[in-house]
Amino acid sequence: MTPPRGRVWIGVSGWRYPSWRGDFYPRGLVQRRELEYIGEHMSSAEINGSFYSLQRPSSYVRWRESVPDDFLFAVKAPRYITHMLRLRSAGTALANFFASGPLALRAKLGPILWQLPARHPFEPGILDAFLKSLPRTTGEALDIARGHDRRLEGRTALEIDEDRQLRHSIEPRSESFADPAFADLLREHNVSLTVADTAGTFPMFDEITSDHVYVRLHGSQELYLSGYTDEELDDWARRVRAWSDGSGSPDGVPRDVYVYFDNDGRGRAPHDAVALERRIRDAPGE
Repeated sequence: MTPPRGRVWIGVSGWRYPSWRGDFYPRGLVQRRELEYIGEHMSSAEINGSFYSLQRPSSYVRWRESVPDDFLFAVKAPRYITHMLRLRSAGTALANFFASGPLALRAKLGPILWQLPARHPFEPGILDAFLKSLPRTTGEALDIARGHDRRLEGRTALEIDEDRQLRHSIEPRSESFADPAFADLLREHNVSLTVADTAGTFPMFDEITSDHVYVRLHGSQELYLSGYTDEELDDWARRVRAWSDGSGSPDGVPRDVYVYFDNDGRGRAPHDAVALERRIRDAPGE
């Protein structure tokens, strides 16, 4: 009998990059079909335009319809909440975010990523309050979304087809988050601590704090620029398999794993994602 294991999704952070055209994307591929091409070669993608501004519901619907049924999107939460409000008094901003369209992804909605700026220190009370405010299901997210303000009138997606689990991951960039109390807080709320490779620019945390593992690979030698060598990809493949089968977890419990390459500065991200996906898919016993 095959032992249980978590599922693995591998993809890229964003997909609309001019340098990918004629390189990863075939020459002549029209821009509107780029996400479709991603869906043919990867199992997931991270939506990062949502970090810079609220996207429209029609965009989420178009993205959902461009990829296979088993494809998943991670959604990067707005920097307005993480960088400007600094997680404080974020009720209305949370409502606007969830009303703006993520729920229109339906079964293809994966985890929500909350990336904190390097200047943001670990503040237990503020973080605890924020984590308590996050929805744990799409039904809870819909209830929050109904509290949106007037700026979103006429451009909301306020329905779900099913009440599903909603996962969250935090990517801190300050050394102050090395405090064991931070990992304990994430475990209490079942929020994952993002494993982020940033070429040493920011600290890498690798504690498992939830029922899933979220990985962002920004480049091993140069932030956002360098590709991953065969040896480095082999090492990441071993780590991903260990998380998914439980052998790399302190409690031995298999985890679902989400991996996104963000080293797009020289167009390496999609090639590395495909290479890692191939290593996972072709591993013995898979």
